[in-house]
Amino acid sequence: MPQYNTKFDLDIDDLDVIETALRERKKELSLERLTLLGGDGGAPDAEALAALDAAINATHELLGRLHNQKVFYRPKAVQNTPYISG
Repeated sequence: MPQYNTKFDLDIDDLDVIETALRERKKELSLERLTLLGGDGGAPDAEALAALDAAINATHELLGRLHNQKVFYRPKAVQNTPYISG
C-alpha cells in the first residue's frame, strides 16, 4: 500500500512563496466575509458565513504550523555578554 511522503525538500524561497500565497488567500477570504456581512442590509447566509470562517481558520492554523516549524538562529553571546540585535 502506498505511503505518504513525509520528507519534503523545500528551501527558504519555496516556503516564502507558500506563505505569501496562504496570506493572500486568507486576505481574499476575509474580504469575501466582509462583503457578505455588509451586503444588502439583510441577514447574511449563515452557511456561507460558517464555510468562510472555517476556511479562514484552517488557513490561519496552517500558517501557524509553518511558523512553528521554523528554526530561528541568533549568534552566540561572546564571553558572558548579552546579545544585542541591530
